[in-house]
Amino acid sequence: MIGENALVAYKNKPALVKEKVQDKIVIALSGGENIKVREKDVEVIHPGPAKNFDGIDRGGSSGTDTAAGENAARESWELLLADEGKPVSLRELAELVFGEYGPVSAWAAFRLLLDGLYFSGSIDAIYPRPEDQVLADAKKREEKQREDGEKGLFLERLKNRRPFLAEENSGDNNDDRRFIQDVEALAYGKSAKSRTMKEIGLGETPEEAHALLLESGFWTKLVNPHPPRFGVSVLPPRHVPAPPPGEDRVALSRLAAFAIDSPWSHDPDDALSLQTEGDKYVLYVHVADPSASVTPDSPCEREARDRGATLYVPEGNLRMLAEEALPLFALGLAELSPALTFKITLDSCGKIHGTEIFPSTVRVSRLTYEEADKLMASANTAEAANLRDLNSLAERNLNRRIASGAINIEMPEVHIELTEGGEVTIAPVVRYRSAILVRECMLLAGEATGGWAMQRGLAIPYIEQETGELPDEILPDIAGSYQLRRCMRPRVLSTKPGLHSGLGLDIYTQVTSPLRRYTDLLGHIQIRATLRGRTPLSADELAARMFAGEAATTTVNQAERASRTHWIAVYLSDKKNSVWDAIAIEKRGNRWLAVIPAIGLETQVSVRDAIAPNDWIRLTLKSVNIPMGEAVFAALE
Repeated sequence: MIGENALVAYKNKPALVKEKVQDKIVIALSGGENIKVREKDVEVIHPGPAKNFDGIDRGGSSGTDTAAGENAARESWELLLADEGKPVSLRELAELVFGEYGPVSAWAAFRLLLDGLYFSGSIDAIYPRPEDQVLADAKKREEKQREDGEKGLFLERLKNRRPFLAEENSGDNNDDRRFIQDVEALAYGKSAKSRTMKEIGLGETPEEAHALLLESGFWTKLVNPHPPRFGVSVLPPRHVPAPPPGEDRVALSRLAAFAIDSPWSHDPDDALSLQTEGDKYVLYVHVADPSASVTPDSPCEREARDRGATLYVPEGNLRMLAEEALPLFALGLAELSPALTFKITLDSCGKIHGTEIFPSTVRVSRLTYEEADKLMASANTAEAANLRDLNSLAERNLNRRIASGAINIEMPEVHIELTEGGEVTIAPVVRYRSAILVRECMLLAGEATGGWAMQRGLAIPYIEQETGELPDEILPDIAGSYQLRRCMRPRVLSTKPGLHSGLGLDIYTQVTSPLRRYTDLLGHIQIRATLRGRTPLSADELAARMFAGEAATTTVNQAERASRTHWIAVYLSDKKNSVWDAIAIEKRGNRWLAVIPAIGLETQVSVRDAIAPNDWIRLTLKSVNIPMGEAVFAALE
């Protein structure tokens, strides 16, 4: 029977018994609230009378929170331990530690039991804990207290944006970086919360976390958080494809084969050859052949599917297939390269008359676009003549597509590079004739392969695009290209062929970058199964893989766009008040959208003077915000 004014513990909190009501008791909590509970829901700490909570909430006048209370608790623990660890009651513990048994000292003794460092058990049988356990836990508590103290000092420095200096820290345990990990996780998009950001009164957003890391010196502006923020793996692929298996390959080393690409490309996966047969042209598009060993649901195929595409960023490319795959399959890295060749026969008007696909070996010459253009313009060597014939073929194909409604968009492009010394460089991409040559031949390969697969009822990743609503009047030059870009509908992947209006093609697929794009690799896998007489993936099986790969590709594209914006901001960050030439594109209210060709950046500015689309204007850089990816410009008066 619990008496009135007894001190009890309810959910390990102090309470006073006020009265008994039927089969329950009324207790008063320290916060002033009265509640009814069953007797079995409370534990009697002291029979009373205890009329108020004076001293109880603080744990007693001698207090377990003071050095004296700590020493008394430790001495009592040592005495009980020396007495063979015999149990004592709560009353005995209170008298042993505090020299008395009253409501305040009883509650303080109960708190020692709850604390769990020196004692364990129940209020009826309290045992001294083993020495090794007490010493281990005491050490942990000391470390935690030290950690909390260091964390407090760190937060104070962080609030004041005191720059982080590594030399101020001695040893890993004192390194401030251990306290900033939740902020980095937020900035990288790996977590939606950050206790540190909350504790110093900042918003828990990736952008604010990024800003704090820059301001406090934990990050430099060269840290790009966007790939992990979009969920793109920043680790290299773990699985390496096996070398191409031994099989019959058509020897095409007699043909001049050109792999033409940008000077910064290090994964050549397509090359071109051309022959004439009477009044017909035979275009050979040689493509890297990883599907010779990468099969459906193999570790390499699954990993490529999860990645979707190679991520190209200035700080280092993150490949879809392992780096070790390049010497096995990339074209032109060895004297002879294995390839999957797409042999396309065309008439003099550029119409496709036949397509053959087969494994081959080729001897590839690598050229940059600039080198290819110079070679085309050189004396009449056999290689120069071959390139000129390829160029003529490409021009006919371009004219054919335009006649079929193809949309040609030419906006300024730039190449962003991060040097080993940490310098960001931006250079406009030059429009070489050979770049158009390569593009048109790759489109021919995609069109021809689509027809080849359709004839065989083979499901492959076809690409469609609906016709957008074009303006009645299309402006010339860059302003017109911007109009057209805004009208373009998104591309759609399908296991069935369909019209690609943007390219002016009735049927289209992509098969020329299996080292870089998963859907290209998937198309190769289907083609390879057919050539080997095996059962290819069904349309449903293909679709499941195709859409999984496309979802991954979407995140890669988003990460590339965000990274591009980041590096442009980094490039501009030390160029405040610099002046830039821009081209007016479109008027929006009282502002103009303009593009700065030198850095490939589109921005909105207020322009007082009367201008028209495609007019040149001069802008000055006012501010840059790297975490937000923003650069603010103003028109020069």
